[in-house]
Amino acid sequence: MVGQICAGSRQTYGAKRVHAELTLGRGIAVCRQTVETLMRRAGLRGVSGRPKYRKIAHAATASDLVDRDFARSDPDRLQVTDIAEHPTREGKVYCAVVLDVFSRRVAGWSIDSRPTAALAANALGMAIDRRQPTKGQTVIHSDHSTQFTSWAFTKRALDSGLVPSMGSIGDCFGNAMIESFWSRMQVELLDRQRWRTRTELANAIFEYLEIWHNRQRRHTSLSMLTPVEFEARHQQSPAA
Repeated sequence: MVGQICAGSRQTYGAKRVHAELTLGRGIAVCRQTVETLMRRAGLRGVSGRPKYRKIAHAATASDLVDRDFARSDPDRLQVTDIAEHPTREGKVYCAVVLDVFSRRVAGWSIDSRPTAALAANALGMAIDRRQPTKGQTVIHSDHSTQFTSWAFTKRALDSGLVPSMGSIGDCFGNAMIESFWSRMQVELLDRQRWRTRTELANAIFEYLEIWHNRQRRHTSLSMLTPVEFEARHQQSPAA
């Protein structure tokens, strides 16, 4: 059973998430130490993240409304966005993501062969269409990259009633939550093989974001629930 869960997680789960899947997902009573022992004896282990540092362009169009505080008690109050790149034998693939900090759910994404302003605006547009944020209540937080200081991205945000925010210039923790997301994706997907074509990688990214991350991956920050499960429980709670 432990081996089956590890295989189902693409060999990314450590003992903590395997234990959560056994107890929360399958209703099997077992202590975490037993899971750790079984995994160690079977030579099973998860993958660990690695830090990622990025240079930030010196441009500013919005103040920092987050100030490193990413905790929110309701969905659609704070979304963070960023762009990552990864090589294939054909050339690089660029992916923009919009993440809701409450549930860590990927609300919007876009993939292209160039890091254009349209890439960022399209990911934001998907998030807006899906979440239908209330005007003036949702902060969209980014760094100072040209894609996010562009007219296309800024207009899309303001026209939809979003409140733009940008981390402090030169602060590597100014958008720490989405940097952590990219680090996990790098370890769990991008760095695990060499990608032949842009289409191959784009399809893998789509499956990772929509199926694995949102609906199957158990998150420690969500009491070992998936983002979809966490939002569903919030909606069912009396205080929601």
